[in-house]
Amino acid sequence: MAFLQDVNVSACSSGRGQLVVGDFEGNIYFINRQLTLSSFRAYDIRVTHMHQMKQHNILVTIGEDEQGVNPLIKVWNLDKIDKGIPVCTRLTRAIPSNKPTPVTCFTVHENFNFMAVGFENGTVILYKGDVTRDRHSKQRVVFENARPITGLSFKSGTKEVFLFVVTETAVVSINVTNKDTRNQLEQFGASRGNVVMSDNSQDYQLVIGRQDAVYFYQPDGRGPCLAFEGEKLQLHWFRGYLIIVGKESKTMPRAPPMGTHSLEMNLVTVYDIRNKFIAYTAPYPEVIDIMCESGAIYILSGDRKLYQLQEKDTSTKLDILFKKNNYLLAISLAKSQQLDQDGLMDIFTQYGDHLYAKGDHDGAIQQYICTIGKLEASYVIRKFLDAQKIHNLTRYLQALHKSQLATEEHTTLLLNCYTKLKDVSKLDEFIMTKDREVDFDVETAIRVCRQAGYHRHALLLAEIHEKHEWYLKIQLEDIRDYQAALTYIARLSFEAAESNMKRYGKVLMAEAPQETTELLKRLCTDYKSACQPLVDQTSLDGALPQIQRASAEEFIHIFVNNRSRLTEFLEHMVEVQPNSSNLVYNTLLELYLHDMVHETSIGARVERERKTLDLLKNPDAGYSMEQAMVLCQVNSFKAGILYLYEKAQLYMQILQYHMDHNEYVHVMEACKKFGQQDSRLWVHALSYFAQRETTCKTQLIEVLSYIDKKNLMSPLLVIQTLAHNSSATLSVLKDYIIRRLQLEQDQMAEDMRLVRQYQEDTAKKRALIQELQTS
Repeated sequence: MAFLQDVNVSACSSGRGQLVVGDFEGNIYFINRQLTLSSFRAYDIRVTHMHQMKQHNILVTIGEDEQGVNPLIKVWNLDKIDKGIPVCTRLTRAIPSNKPTPVTCFTVHENFNFMAVGFENGTVILYKGDVTRDRHSKQRVVFENARPITGLSFKSGTKEVFLFVVTETAVVSINVTNKDTRNQLEQFGASRGNVVMSDNSQDYQLVIGRQDAVYFYQPDGRGPCLAFEGEKLQLHWFRGYLIIVGKESKTMPRAPPMGTHSLEMNLVTVYDIRNKFIAYTAPYPEVIDIMCESGAIYILSGDRKLYQLQEKDTSTKLDILFKKNNYLLAISLAKSQQLDQDGLMDIFTQYGDHLYAKGDHDGAIQQYICTIGKLEASYVIRKFLDAQKIHNLTRYLQALHKSQLATEEHTTLLLNCYTKLKDVSKLDEFIMTKDREVDFDVETAIRVCRQAGYHRHALLLAEIHEKHEWYLKIQLEDIRDYQAALTYIARLSFEAAESNMKRYGKVLMAEAPQETTELLKRLCTDYKSACQPLVDQTSLDGALPQIQRASAEEFIHIFVNNRSRLTEFLEHMVEVQPNSSNLVYNTLLELYLHDMVHETSIGARVERERKTLDLLKNPDAGYSMEQAMVLCQVNSFKAGILYLYEKAQLYMQILQYHMDHNEYVHVMEACKKFGQQDSRLWVHALSYFAQRETTCKTQLIEVLSYIDKKNLMSPLLVIQTLAHNSSATLSVLKDYIIRRLQLEQDQMAEDMRLVRQYQEDTAKKRALIQELQTS
């Protein structure tokens, strides 16, 4: 820049969109973004130090207005201009303990409450209060030693403010908000110009440069160390980059007004600390200072030229790295530049394709794993379907599952990879790892393991994830461990146990009848899971426990080939639940009758008849009368038939039953027992015995005698009844007719006697009436 050719630069600063330059004549120059120059005279002799505030348009300078050691601190408000000159809001002499000594460095906290000045005699003065006002600020000495101060920087904690003090032999942090507590961080320091503060990308650490390396510090100790060898003249920081100005052997002619002798060359190197690479390096003639402003780096060199370094945009940087196939650095750079996910995925994909083309399948799959969620999985899977690449495919599919983006097909493919490799340990790790998120479709995994013959793995998966149907299907169809299946069902909840017993009950009954029957008894009375405690919280709280029971009718079909277990089950049900349904009682009755009919032992048959009759006579039994009658009739159970007829008041059927079996005695007993309720029984018996006069004359006479005695029928009706029966002879009726005629004749004689008596009485009463009327 032509306007700097004659400026003898003494100090530089930047901020608020402008570069600030001070010279040895006391002038301060401002260079704005349009590279337009403005200036004013700040000191009579020289400007030695400057600090442009970042958050406020305030410039703090140190210089001299008088000869000798007489440093003055001036605070300029650049927003207020008076006669073309910024307003100076503060003027303070910087003299520690009234001992004049040159200022070597200073710094100002962005909150305006702290300002620190370091001197050549090793003293540090802290100004506390409003640094823009002299009367609102107090000063104190916070550090003293025998070596000049080479660097000062503030760092703010959550509630505390620390001041870093650097000399050539020490690095110290001072808690200026807590009684100036001092903490020596290092036994060596740095020369002037080799101290800078990093930005938030490196957590605002103090950075100092030495011959062997660059060191980072926090208030409580030293941090990382980066080995940058070589003599370092200046350190600067720009957007995560560390700028180091070092020695360079080349020389060039010196620009005026510094003289005509050759200028030494300085090497300016820009390091990307996060990504660990050199972003830029070039020689410059005797670098006076470096300023960072408006997104660019400005280098003020000894030839009085101002160089501007513009950072390339991210896409350009990445294109350069892609051309060099430096994908690792491209990825690191993209992450540090907060490139969006799509951009990152594109880099990973390109890098993976590059490694795949080179034959580095392990490296390629690692990059493809990073693309999960963005790159279509089938793109990767197709590349690794060869048998030689099955290990890489397995690794990718594992990562796909961990990302919970796998489909059923991916799970099937991964498990097939395990089974093809016969890698049981990996299969165990994938399936049997407990206490983690499920990152695969469980049913798919069970199905694949089952098809591949890994029944143990399929069982464990089904048990862990409570896939009861799958567990029982494998146990019953593949392993055929029926006892284990029953034990598993007994541990399930009521609803699950009920549904699975309905589904698999027939199989279990065929293979383990005793255990299945016992489980069904529990299920249909008061079911409690085997895993459920005997006393739960509900019982402890005093509430009545809820009884869970299934309907016994829904399980009768399970016993289709095992009548004895069905009988046992139903007997248990009617004993525990007397109010069981019709179906339960009807089925139990049918079983009793069937067993009774097919029983060959007389004693056992009698016992079964007794049990059957007891069931029929049980007042709580809820069987169907009609069906019970049919069953008893089909099985010819006489006692049951007669009991049911009597219970239903079907007396005529009872009589007819005896008649059908020619049981004369029982016919007479039935007439005597039920004749009062239904007189038709005697009439029916009369007709029945009349047909069998030759064999049952006694019974016929007894029936006629009872009818005659009770006068149940008129003689004419009796004769008419017997007249229809060709087997009834007059000899049977002779005594009855004689007796009836005699009775009727006696009755007629009695009636005639009464008639005569009534006529005589009537005549007497008429005569008496006549006499009374006439006498």
